[in-house]
Amino acid sequence: MQREAAEKRPRARIETLADLIFGLSLSVGSVAAIASSPTTPAEIGSHILAFMFTFLLLITAWLIYTGFMSVLPVETRTIVFLNVALLLLVTLIPYLLNSVEFISPSVPAADASAIKDVASLLFALDFTGILVIMAVFAHVLSLEEKKLVAPELARLFRNGRNRMAALAVLTAISIAPPFGQVLILGVPARLFMWYVPLISYWVGRAVSPESRTYKISRAE
Repeated sequence: MQREAAEKRPRARIETLADLIFGLSLSVGSVAAIASSPTTPAEIGSHILAFMFTFLLLITAWLIYTGFMSVLPVETRTIVFLNVALLLLVTLIPYLLNSVEFISPSVPAADASAIKDVASLLFALDFTGILVIMAVFAHVLSLEEKKLVAPELARLFRNGRNRMAALAVLTAISIAPPFGQVLILGVPARLFMWYVPLISYWVGRAVSPESRTYKISRAE
């Protein structure tokens, strides 16, 4: 019954706005990749990987977000505030990642390195903020006394909350300067740490779909 009520609930305006913002962020990332002409063959692969990361990050965040919003009471002040904060962080993703990857060749090497370092740190903070907000959403849904979802779903959301909180800690740790200085295959270790949340989601979705998609809720 709870699920049926959620399905009948008309979409809040902020959910529609969120779809537009996620879509716009994807478009900005694509335009940036097109506008930045590679100067070497190696840059072609580098630019493609950068765009793929942006694409996967935004799509993953959108899938998790829409799943939460289908049952969250978005009219509450706290949820509205967190939605606004989340969407602000989402809009910054393509700008920060583009500042890491797509820097004009005319910029002096020292300045380019400084720009990459600052953008990388800010992106780590941005990514951490997104994970924290998602963890809060999952926490609200996991509170059985609120009866937003069935008890068995509340357990899944608690697991999701704990998982995203742990991933937020990981991305926060990546802010430490050593992770930007240590290179693995010529790539800062920090970047590999950013892939962990994406791998966690998609591997979990493949191995245990109900833990990421909450398909069990449709049977309620």
